[in-house]
Amino acid sequence: MNTPNWKEVTVKSRVPAELEKLSELARNIWWAWNYEATELFRDLDPTLWKEAGQNPVLLLERMSYEKLEALSKDKVILKRMNDVYAKFRDYMDVTPDNKRPSVAYFSMEYGLNHVLKIYSGGLGVLAGDYLKEASDSNVDLCAVGFLYRYGYFTQTLSMDGQQIANYEAQNFGQLPIDRVTDADGKPLVVDVPYMDYYVHANVWRVNVGRVSLYLLDTDNEMNSEFDRPITHQLYGGDWENRLKQEILLGIGGMLTLKALGIKKDIYHCNEGHAALINVQRICDYVATGLTFNQAIELVRASSLYTVHTPVPAGHDYFDEGLFGKYMGGYPVKMGISWDDLMDLGRNNPGDKGERFCMSVFACNTSQEVNGVSWLHGKVSQEMFSSIWKGYFPEESHVGYVTNGVHFPTWSATEWKQLYAKYFNENFLYDQSNPKIWEAIYNVPDEEIWKTRVTMKNKLVDYIRKQFRETWLKNQGDPSRIVSLLDKINPNALLIGFGRRFATYKRAHLLFTDLERLSKIVNNPDYPVQFLFTGKAHPHDGAGQGLIKRIVEISQRPEFLGKIIFLENYDMQLARRLVTGVDIWLNTPTRPLEASGTSGEKALMNGVLNFSVLDGWWLEGYREGAGWALTEKRTYQNQEHQDQLDAATIYSILETEILPLYYARNKKGYSEGWIKSVKNSIAQIAPHYTMKRQLDDYYSKFYCKEAKRFKELSANDNAKAKEIAAWKEEVVAKWDSIEIVSKEREADIAQGDIESGKEYTITVVVDEKGLNDAVGLELVTTYTTPEGKQHVYSVEPFSVIKKEGDLYTFQAKHSLSNAGSFKVAYRMFPKNQDLPHRQDFCYVRWFV
Repeated sequence: MNTPNWKEVTVKSRVPAELEKLSELARNIWWAWNYEATELFRDLDPTLWKEAGQNPVLLLERMSYEKLEALSKDKVILKRMNDVYAKFRDYMDVTPDNKRPSVAYFSMEYGLNHVLKIYSGGLGVLAGDYLKEASDSNVDLCAVGFLYRYGYFTQTLSMDGQQIANYEAQNFGQLPIDRVTDADGKPLVVDVPYMDYYVHANVWRVNVGRVSLYLLDTDNEMNSEFDRPITHQLYGGDWENRLKQEILLGIGGMLTLKALGIKKDIYHCNEGHAALINVQRICDYVATGLTFNQAIELVRASSLYTVHTPVPAGHDYFDEGLFGKYMGGYPVKMGISWDDLMDLGRNNPGDKGERFCMSVFACNTSQEVNGVSWLHGKVSQEMFSSIWKGYFPEESHVGYVTNGVHFPTWSATEWKQLYAKYFNENFLYDQSNPKIWEAIYNVPDEEIWKTRVTMKNKLVDYIRKQFRETWLKNQGDPSRIVSLLDKINPNALLIGFGRRFATYKRAHLLFTDLERLSKIVNNPDYPVQFLFTGKAHPHDGAGQGLIKRIVEISQRPEFLGKIIFLENYDMQLARRLVTGVDIWLNTPTRPLEASGTSGEKALMNGVLNFSVLDGWWLEGYREGAGWALTEKRTYQNQEHQDQLDAATIYSILETEILPLYYARNKKGYSEGWIKSVKNSIAQIAPHYTMKRQLDDYYSKFYCKEAKRFKELSANDNAKAKEIAAWKEEVVAKWDSIEIVSKEREADIAQGDIESGKEYTITVVVDEKGLNDAVGLELVTTYTTPEGKQHVYSVEPFSVIKKEGDLYTFQAKHSLSNAGSFKVAYRMFPKNQDLPHRQDFCYVRWFV
């Protein structure tokens, strides 16, 4: 017999004309946050819906034509389909709000739904929520990311609790995505320059309601075996592959928008991975005839960089040799030297030993920079302070927008229905209005309790059905698994802990004193169970060790069924947990939780937070609406601090949480607990919606930048050229500027002054022809007991006289407090057209 030469044939499902609307609905992620749509797909075939992983595209593909034919004659299904489709079209047919600036958003990952595996955790889920809210708020926004062949890993656990990372290929034909075509109807391919060759990327589109997300994919036959894997794994491979990814996202992303004819007012870089968008944008401006200095004025004015990382080690750094291997040709296109490009990514320009940092480059090429909570904004000011030497962290322009969550995605259907019943009819369009949320106090306590009990039972049923098979397969002894399933108690207080297993998240904290923990979980009067879930990065041995330890503890007789680890944390499991537990526990080492959002999702569902005062909870905590571990540090020794924090957790559980939860009245619920739930919903929830977050980005950054960019780019970029020329002149003359004289009263000159007394200081400066381009101020600082220097006051000088190039400055100086201070004079370039001081960071100090 000869060897068969098999040919692969793809059979596409043919949907009857009467059901065509289902195909359109399936190919827009809108269904993921509209429960009428998901329930419609589920009811077409509940068994197949589950087998298809709740993926409507795959559901329709796997459904037999006979079944589809039968459904096309089902009047009930047809009416439901038409009703959902009418709601969808009403939503889609609204024109974008052109009063607000348009935005191009770049991110390495997007968590839109568990079906589309292009996310790993919080950063991606936040980006996905952002796109959904942009769609709901009807703003003109598009986004760019990657279509990963394998995405992030699927997690399983061995019998001894060892994490096993499984990378499963995605079948792109079965996902709610479409190939993007060019003007001739051919599939669009973007050619991205790497060294002396091109990488060819297919472009796919995800319809996120009204918003388009464009995904690049290099896993195609046009690329070599070395470049096909660029989009295989999220955060996968070595540093060279990471650089290739970041070139593709930044430069390839901009080339994609150019190929599609898309121009936006603002370019928003979500984390430093996409920083190279500004390399391509500078190249494009220089290609039109502008100089580098003129181009970067325009690029900065329309760029925003959001940082999510609270420690310098968390940012991407590339050795000069590796960076040069792929980026060596760009300085010529940008109109600068290689050293100039490297210096844009260095904290210390000119330091040949310093690597290129994407985050530093993003800071240097973006007018605005923000952290993702108030505290993280302060941490980021400190972290980036070395970029803008001459200014103290508290003087930095780095701002913040505290993260929020997309309410329609993360609120359970039962809660949405309850809110719709009692809240103002405009609730969804005005989610961040605290007045509307106060209506929760009008909801009968029994209704709140009943909703909570319903959600707990759904969670327990989900765990029993979803994990029975994997536990039997991976954890041996069937009798122990059956016993474990029986012990999951929906009537117990359920406490959830779900997040990435990095060591700073301190998942181990609860297990510091196992004897005390055993007494808590085995108290027959106050049953309590802990549900843990999360993935550790495949290269994070310590994080994997934490998972292994928790699994080992959960298998001990005294903790069986009381401590449960749920594997493969994804958006589906996350939604079950944040809607089903009673308390959401979070125990990070402060201030390493940049923001955190899982607790925000929980509070939308009547779940109470118990967390360290870090990230969003530092701002969100209200007494009587959850519990907090103090942010104050008692011990410098981390082990001692962990022991103290663990003891505090046990104590609050024993003396506050459990007695409150089990203080049941005759109707079977705790009035005190329901009061806390209502307080949490009314006083905290409205401040942590994605609607509020998106509005903050517009009010704090987008509108301000778009206005300035419009001014700079008007009349053939006249203002940008003017500012660039002015900066060039200041740079040329800066070192020659001369302090001609200083006049101070004797005691201030000697550094010995009295509180409350006013002193006059006069300084004459020779500006060397710069024409009022210099500002002066007197900076007074104090030193904390820890040895940190902080600004006490900054007093500006006024120009009181001008004679040729000589400018006479004068200031009045007084200190209201006695004590030890330091004073110095700071000279800086001044121009009313600059957005802030760090935009042109030249500083000279003198005393």
